[in-house]
Amino acid sequence: MQVSNITVSHDGKINHVDNVSTIIPRGKITTIIGPNGCGKSTLLGTLSRENKPQQGQVYLEEQDIVQYKPKEFAKKLAIVYQQNQTPKDITIEKLVSFGRLPYQSMFTNTQDADNEAINWALESTNLLEKRYTDLEALSGGERQRVWIAMALAQKAEILCLDEPTTYLDMYYQLELLALIQKLNQTYGLTIVMVLHDINQAIRYSDHLIMMKQGKIVAEGAPSLLTAKNIKEVYDVNVAFKHDELGAYIVPLGV
Repeated sequence: MQVSNITVSHDGKINHVDNVSTIIPRGKITTIIGPNGCGKSTLLGTLSRENKPQQGQVYLEEQDIVQYKPKEFAKKLAIVYQQNQTPKDITIEKLVSFGRLPYQSMFTNTQDADNEAINWALESTNLLEKRYTDLEALSGGERQRVWIAMALAQKAEILCLDEPTTYLDMYYQLELLALIQKLNQTYGLTIVMVLHDINQAIRYSDHLIMMKQGKIVAEGAPSLLTAKNIKEVYDVNVAFKHDELGAYIVPLGV
């Protein structure tokens, strides 16, 4: 995806994304980071057509995303939001099957393809054995996996995730991030996600976009992060440490 000079304002007064240009690399995990209110989720929502820019364009396969028909775009890109309205009295399998709606038509019979995609999505998220379980019986981490499975059933090449670890405890955060990394490495999915935790972003990303006040301050490999630009963006002093998994930051104070 290519983002070209987009500006997005929700109220017509403040530019929540301000003249931003970037390229989302294919087949990589891109994470958008920055302080609260910097425009992370607004940028992600613009990639997924949730937000309409007042200026600029977003291109997918060299075509402006506004030119795609809804079902056509849903076959290209799927999104999982930070908070999802959970339907009552619905099983995991039924919810995941909603991911097949872009492929359904009164003129075509895609039942075999639908079943194959649903089974693959359930298997990929380790939910096959719970497919007939009611959604309400699941923990928060398991529910998040179900929503990801529904997105996977769309068979889109790009998966967007808006703060997928929010409200999850440490175990489920790490489990979910490991799943996201597996989906990228095993199936070549392009992942674009918003995270708050800088150390998680360093560990699980190939490409970082660092934002402040609606603008991109820095972008590139996780090694782009320095104590200087973290201080500039977050107004926090940090030190970098290293272990067998790589670099991580330790906050020192403001």
